[in-house]
Formats: sequence, C-alpha cells, structure tokens
Amino acid sequence: MRRRLAAGNWKMNGTRANLDELRALVQAHPSPGCDVLICPPATLLERAARLCEGTAISCGGQDCHTEPKGAHTGDISAEMLVDAGAEYVILGHSERRADHGETDDMVDAKVQAAWRAGLVAIVCVGESEAQRDAGDTLKVVGAQLAGSLPEGADGDNVVVAYEPIWAIGTGRVPTLGEISEVHDFIRAELTDRFGPETADSIRLLYGGSMNPGNAAEIISVANVDGGLVGGASLKAADFGAIIDALSA
Repeated sequence: MRRRLAAGNWKMNGTRANLDELRALVQAHPSPGCDVLICPPATLLERAARLCEGTAISCGGQDCHTEPKGAHTGDISAEMLVDAGAEYVILGHSERRADHGETDDMVDAKVQAAWRAGLVAIVCVGESEAQRDAGDTLKVVGAQLAGSLPEGADGDNVVVAYEPIWAIGTGRVPTLGEISEVHDFIRAELTDRFGPETADSIRLLYGGSMNPGNAAEIISVANVDGGLVGGASLKAADFGAIIDALSA
C-alpha cells in the first residue's frame, strides 16, 4: 500500500516568524495518518529541520543544482540540502521550468543529483491552459514524464506530482474526471516503462489549488496518493485540515 503524502511547498514565502506556523503544525499533528513534508525556502530549511527533528514531519528543498559543489553562485547542491536536514527535493516545478528555462533533460540531471545525495525527488509535470485547450494534456505530460525521470526510478527515490499549471494559485481546479484521467495515464506510463510492481510503488500527488475544502474529494480519486500544496501549506490550520483529510 502506498502511504499518502501531504507535501507543502512554501515557494518564495516565509521568514523566521513563519516558523511559528510550522511549530503549531508539529504540535497539532504528533502522529498523522499520512506522511507530511514541508519544503520551506532555503533560508529556513536548517531551522525548520531542527524544529521537526524527532517528529512525524519531514523537510525538503525546492530545487538543487546538478553538481555537488563548484563555481555556481547562488545555487544549492543536493548535498547541501541533505546537510541542512532535507530528505526530499522538489524538481521540475512549473515555476522553475517557466522562470528559469528548465528543460526535461535538466530535470533528469537534477533527479540524478538528488539520488546521488540520498534525497527523494518530487518530479513535477503538468500542462498549461493553452495546451489543455488544444487537447494536448496527455501528450505534454507523457513527454515531460519520459524526459524528466531517469532509469532507476522507484517508490523509494521518487514521487511524481501532477500540477496543471493553469490551476496553480488560481483557485481553479480540474474536475475529478480530469484529475483521474491524468493520474491514470501517469500510472500506465510508469507501468509501461518500469513494470507494474515498481510503478505501483511510486506515489502520485495532485498539485494545483488543493485546499481544506477540496482535499477529501480529490484524494478519493484513484491513483491520487496525496497533494503538493502551495499557499494552503503556509498556515498550520489550513495545512492541518488537508493532513486530516489525507489521513482519513
């Protein structure tokens, strides 16, 4: 059985004061019925990891460089994330692909870097509104999945997150049928490539305006194993409600 995962992506939000929200989350959920992950900005990662040490909540990074060290001003290696207390790293997020021109090949290389350091990679795929309107959703998601996942992927080292770009932070959410179609497609693609046993071990997250009001409904969809949550993960009460929904 795949254990559900509630993964919070704080993006470029948060200062030390926001750790009070994480502290409240830790206190309110000492034994959640799902895995819980917080990915704060790099400036807070080590402090967040210390706060979560010995608790049921893990911490992760939001990106990593392909190299372990070197002349790469402003970048962070996977090894540095591990040193700061990370267990996971988000890779290929649509905002990285759009804002920094990350290609599937670059994401593939970053996943391999994450594995080199012992991190679990959360690999993001998803279509734009124009691509969905053109009927190209599965084509786009399939190409990203094939290009961003290296050989050797399994349930211990990778999580796949489907994030329709047009639903991120907009309040718009695909229908349950649309979510089901893509998640079923991803599972089938993983099965074709890695075999049924390995494919069945890989968790698939839905990302795109998941909130306390819709989390229970979304998690009821087959092949949805959790959520990659943005804005709603910044508040302990909101993220806690999503954790409760995923734990039911």
